[in-house]
Amino acid sequence: MALRLNLRQLERRVLRLEGELTSADLDWDTRDDMIRVSQPLRYELRAERLDKGILVQGRLRLVLDCECVRCLRPFAHEVVLENWSCLIAMDGEDKAPVQDDCVDLTPYIRDDIFLAFPQHPLCSPQCDGLANLPKGKALGGGASPSGSPVWEPLNQLKL
Repeated sequence: MALRLNLRQLERRVLRLEGELTSADLDWDTRDDMIRVSQPLRYELRAERLDKGILVQGRLRLVLDCECVRCLRPFAHEVVLENWSCLIAMDGEDKAPVQDDCVDLTPYIRDDIFLAFPQHPLCSPQCDGLANLPKGKALGGGASPSGSPVWEPLNQLKL
């Protein structure tokens, strides 16, 4: 279910919104094999009507299931937008679509939280990657590249 803001209620008072949006509600398409969204996004928002728009401010929090790009270990990464704000235009060229006297906040939240995703998720900044994994554990449990017979001629080179 999308996060919808009722404009009639907003005319009379400032609205406070708290709750969760599931991964299905946000319709994620991360296109990144190293990042998965399985937990809900939590929000605490305050919305108020301005002259020609709506100001929404608050906190967004999402825990991502990531895989380290260096060592391939799974880890959790928390994305928090502590002082998130969004000005939604209600007039002019960039006017937000209104359906049944409601504005859907979901696309604004999805876009901003998506921009905060890590570009190259790392389990820690000091991660050495596959170099320090025990032999036989590298590359998903298979043999390490240097132990493969295919690499033997290259290992013999004296550069």
